[in-house]
Amino acid sequence: MPKFHRTLLVAAGLLLALTAAAAAQDYPNKPVRLIIPFPPGGSNDVVGRLIATHLGERLGKQVVVDNRGAGAGGVVGTEVAANAPRDGYTLLIISLAHAVNPWLHKLPYDPIKSFSPVAILASGPNVLVVNPELPVHSVQELLAAAKEKPGQLQYASAGIGSFQHLGGELFKLTAGVNLLHVPFKGGGPAMVDVVGGHTKIMFSSLVQTTPHIRSGKLRALGTGGSARNPVLPEVPTIAEAGVPGYEAVNWWGVVAPAGTPAAIIEKLHKEITAVQDSAEVKKHFASEGAQVVQMSSTEFAAFIDKEMKKWERVVKEGGIKAE
Repeated sequence: MPKFHRTLLVAAGLLLALTAAAAAQDYPNKPVRLIIPFPPGGSNDVVGRLIATHLGERLGKQVVVDNRGAGAGGVVGTEVAANAPRDGYTLLIISLAHAVNPWLHKLPYDPIKSFSPVAILASGPNVLVVNPELPVHSVQELLAAAKEKPGQLQYASAGIGSFQHLGGELFKLTAGVNLLHVPFKGGGPAMVDVVGGHTKIMFSSLVQTTPHIRSGKLRALGTGGSARNPVLPEVPTIAEAGVPGYEAVNWWGVVAPAGTPAAIIEKLHKEITAVQDSAEVKKHFASEGAQVVQMSSTEFAAFIDKEMKKWERVVKEGGIKAE
């Protein structure tokens, strides 16, 4: 290649880098949209709205929540984000469902290549709850009832492949019982149904469920972590309560459309980390049974890949299929 051409390429690269850096320095100069690919009321919504409020304060521009829940495990909203402009003004909340969907649906996007990971936010276990109308007060009593009436006790979930669904199927496989799965279009609608006493059981995220447990609308039988949760210290883990080996933990994070300038990703990661470090946010997560998790954007990318491999096995061994 002639020296003149090489010089032009170097100059073009330098100009591109300077332009990207300038764009990041000016970012954001308008509101940022945060897509939550589930209806209001679920754990993704709870976490997303908390982060949106505090991130907006850090950025100096409003972070507008955009719920795009329409079933299919968040696929619809995720596709919207994948096809959004790559300018940092559209972000997406993802969770464990993002790692499960590839094994359940024919996706209109690539779960890895279509996104640039920004930051993981937090993680939290599930909690096995029942409507107080169901006359069971422990995991052992639920197991006995399930064995007495196989396939008759129903549990609600945010939809096929959701964290609630996987937690329920893992319980069935590990405990050797038969519960009937009732999928809803999101964790919010599922929770409304269980609180209303129609479906009586749910393996819900502790983040979403804690207020209903404290109000007495739901009864907690066990939590899905490896140890008792500080928010509900009197509630045993599901493993210690009679289902050895059971563990189900959800996580939440932020990604942007692939191709979003690296400088903007770095700025978002820095500001999200600052949000996570605030005492108020840590206290809020802790009060609902979750804990802040911090990784670099690169580490978060590796984590997503690892989670996909883990849940591929669970979906296939559990025979979980999309409708």
